[in-house]
Amino acid sequence: MPVSGKTPTSRSAGLRGLFGSLGSRPVFVAVAAFVVTLATLLAARRWLDPALFICVAAAFLLATSVFMLVRARRNGSSAGRGASTGTSQSALNEARMMAIIRSSMEAIITIDEQQRVVIFNPMAEQVFACSAMDAIGAPLARFIPERFRAAHAQHVEQFGVTGVSDRQMGKQRVLSGLRANGEEFPLEASISQIRDGDTRLYTVMLRDITERVKAERAQRQAREELRELSANLQKIREDEKTRIARELHDDLGQQLTALKMDISSVEQALDPSASTPVREQLQGMRRLIDATVASVRRIAADLRPVMLDDLGLIPAIEWLANDFTNRYGIDVERDIETGDARFSPAGATALFRIVQEALTNVARHADATLVTLGLRAKDGTFELSIADNGQGAHRTDEPAAKSFGLLGVRERAHMLGGAVEIHTAHGKGFVLTVTIPTESVQIQEVQA
Repeated sequence: MPVSGKTPTSRSAGLRGLFGSLGSRPVFVAVAAFVVTLATLLAARRWLDPALFICVAAAFLLATSVFMLVRARRNGSSAGRGASTGTSQSALNEARMMAIIRSSMEAIITIDEQQRVVIFNPMAEQVFACSAMDAIGAPLARFIPERFRAAHAQHVEQFGVTGVSDRQMGKQRVLSGLRANGEEFPLEASISQIRDGDTRLYTVMLRDITERVKAERAQRQAREELRELSANLQKIREDEKTRIARELHDDLGQQLTALKMDISSVEQALDPSASTPVREQLQGMRRLIDATVASVRRIAADLRPVMLDDLGLIPAIEWLANDFTNRYGIDVERDIETGDARFSPAGATALFRIVQEALTNVARHADATLVTLGLRAKDGTFELSIADNGQGAHRTDEPAAKSFGLLGVRERAHMLGGAVEIHTAHGKGFVLTVTIPTESVQIQEVQA
């Protein structure tokens, strides 16, 4: 029954407020009161009064009992609130986790140690075209192409023992998944494990990368088509240069030579008493023809050195280095050691053009006084290097490094299966190194 308009709960609250505010002090207060009372009785010489002593002792015991009761209730209430709060917090955390899983843009599948599905989020339903109702309880192998199932089971078993997986999103090879309709598709996956009591649960995050794979495939195809187009254009250019060089050397050169011979005949046919100005004019014409013949030969050699086809790569490079020194006054040190290698026409042309372009870049940009040219056979490859002592570049992505000439060098090396490296720094020169497989530039011997 309520007393004075207060319920037992409110009285308990009042007691808890009273004693709770004192903490553990009521015991000490009661003991102190008891001691003070005894001292007072002793001073008043009434400590031998049995009734008064019993009252004081009863008050002390009552105060102690009330304190213990309130303390016990408070502790019980705190424990109940703690358990309730813990259960509520756990439920809240679980709800949050499930909300994250359901709203994730990645497909999330959790399996037990028997590799049976226990969680299958909405994105997994969309990716695998399978409802969670059908997926939960089914083996994970249902969503893996048959030829990969054994390897996947072994991988999960190894992961359960070591806790280490090589499957991390975006850092591994593309895997294959199987939709409910039997369609295979590419995916990336990452895996993690947690313990639930004595059992393990494995969670796999999957990403359907069908569109990305298609885009990458299309990009690779476009790149290869561009490279094939570039290679074809390079071949057409070389054929056209060869044709023009031969016509300049043969047709125009022969015509200029014939014209020079005609001038000599006219000179000889002149009357010895002919005027000197006429003879001087004929001599001037002969000198002009000689200069024109030299220009035609130089232009023809720039287009396509005849010795590249007639004598081979090494003599052509030697001629190119000498011509470079004569034109620009820059010394070229050569370190050429190719043994008895026989270069194919395509390989010789590519290497010659790379050297030619590299020397042209030195003349245009380097402000150098010395070039070191090396061509050596090394472990199944040919290493071509052109280094100068010029001003270099701050970065390899500067305009000089992006010039069409160096792009052409990269393309020529790529067509031969080679690689290009550039090392440069401001004030420390420029080094171009091209490494090409031997079989790409040598004449292949036909086995009988």
